[in-house]
Amino acid sequence: MAPPPSVIECFDISHLSGTAMVGSMVQFRDGRPDKSNYRRFKIRTVEGIDDFASIAEVVKRRYKRLTDENAPFPDLVIVDGGRGQLSAAREALASLGAEEQPVIAIAKREEEIYLPGEALPLRLDKKSIALRYIEEIRDEAHRFAIAYHRLLRKKKALT
Repeated sequence: MAPPPSVIECFDISHLSGTAMVGSMVQFRDGRPDKSNYRRFKIRTVEGIDDFASIAEVVKRRYKRLTDENAPFPDLVIVDGGRGQLSAAREALASLGAEEQPVIAIAKREEEIYLPGEALPLRLDKKSIALRYIEEIRDEAHRFAIAYHRLLRKKKALT
């Protein structure tokens, strides 16, 4: 049995009807937020509302940088979303030669976990520690993305 992941990074996208699209990445290390390794992204290459392309962009930018710096990848990558976001993240990683990087997606509402190569999502018990931990990480990425989005809207209102 493999040890539990020590370093987990999670991505989320935030926008207001397609405007000011931003992405966030949070990192948890040994079960705790490592805020010094949080990252914010302005979406540069995507026009309109396209969460799949936006996830692909931020995942690629993050791990291209780590590749360029010869820095280690996390033990696990989580993306907020479903099968489409998971596929977009996997394609971005594959374009960097990192197709073996463990990555999963978590979809809101039903809290389904999407795994590469699995036709059906995994449904963990709502009270399980594993699901609560994944939700905590996802919710932190969501909070961080929304905070960045609000900051950019506030700056724009002041100009």
